[in-house]
Amino acid sequence: MKLQRKGRPYTKAAGVAVISGALALTACGSNGGSPSSGSSPGTTKPPTAGAGANGIACGRAAGLLASGSTAQQYAMKFWIKSYTHACEGTRIDYTGNGSGAGQDQFLAGRTAFAGSDSPLTADQVARSRKVCSDGGQAIHLPMVGGPIAVGFNVPGVDRLVLDAPTLAKIFNGQITTWNDPAIAQRNKDAKLPATPIQPFHRSDSSGTTDNFTAYLHAAAPDAWPNAHSKDWTGKGGKSAKGSADLASQVQRTEGAIGYVELPYAVDRMIRTVSVDTGAPIPADPNVIAASRAIAGARTAGTGGDVLLDLDYATKDAGAYPIDVVTYEIVCDKGNKPATWPATKAFLAYIASQKGQENLTFQGYATLPAKVMDRVRGEIGKLS
Repeated sequence: MKLQRKGRPYTKAAGVAVISGALALTACGSNGGSPSSGSSPGTTKPPTAGAGANGIACGRAAGLLASGSTAQQYAMKFWIKSYTHACEGTRIDYTGNGSGAGQDQFLAGRTAFAGSDSPLTADQVARSRKVCSDGGQAIHLPMVGGPIAVGFNVPGVDRLVLDAPTLAKIFNGQITTWNDPAIAQRNKDAKLPATPIQPFHRSDSSGTTDNFTAYLHAAAPDAWPNAHSKDWTGKGGKSAKGSADLASQVQRTEGAIGYVELPYAVDRMIRTVSVDTGAPIPADPNVIAASRAIAGARTAGTGGDVLLDLDYATKDAGAYPIDVVTYEIVCDKGNKPATWPATKAFLAYIASQKGQENLTFQGYATLPAKVMDRVRGEIGKLS
């Protein structure tokens, strides 16, 4: 969502108002210092199963460990709080340590599921057959989407428009000052200083990096010839571990620019770039514009695997192109028997209409209804 109003900085209250308005319209490493998302510690109560509070169906109580994507960190906190409140005796600890680390921990058998903003490779899926018993393997279940905001800290500049080639050259160390002609060309009303540009990227293996570099490569292949990757391949710049730390670095560093999921930019009141896609009006990073872009994604995957192929080079009016879809990775069969009833019930809850209905308040974009209908169906088949 847009983090500032034209001509003047936004306030945090204004950011919340924008999220609320979006909901009304759409109704028709470590993680850089951010705490893990988990239920509050306390005495374990007797296991419960069946109907919980607020109409949430509970599985047999258990302690679940999960980790991965920082993109879904805010959503996961919301989900865990709601589920554990309804389902007494279940504790869920989700550590936002990056998609790469989450994938590794799941494939090592340490977690009940992984959160990831990029799919497993074919080799990783093959490895998952050692973790998933009974001939099972890992599959992807998309749960939320959202814009990757490009946040900037340039004193005196409230609004900034950039296109993909300019962004690619900034993050590849080819454009080094804020008054560069390529930037000035699209920001004629801005008083751009000669301040050096300080680009920040993720140091950890990150699905956010994977999606951001996929956008750069798809929309500006000449300026960003590198293939997309969870690990940063650009030249120069400074690094930060996790989205929370990267957002903090942009917030405190004059001349900084960096890519983070929208909720992190909103939380720190960081101004964000509007992207010139070639459409008549530059696209702002908000949940409505991200939902519009994600709606055009192609569904891929076979069997119970549900993958979304995003069009990062979209020129559709009102569609924000730099987006992420975050998945939960589980076994299609052969999940951990001791925790599976609780895991399946939790996944069923977060994919349900109740689990999905308030996510725009958290800064997330809605996934297409047909996609979520398929996800709910696939969860029912898992074992």
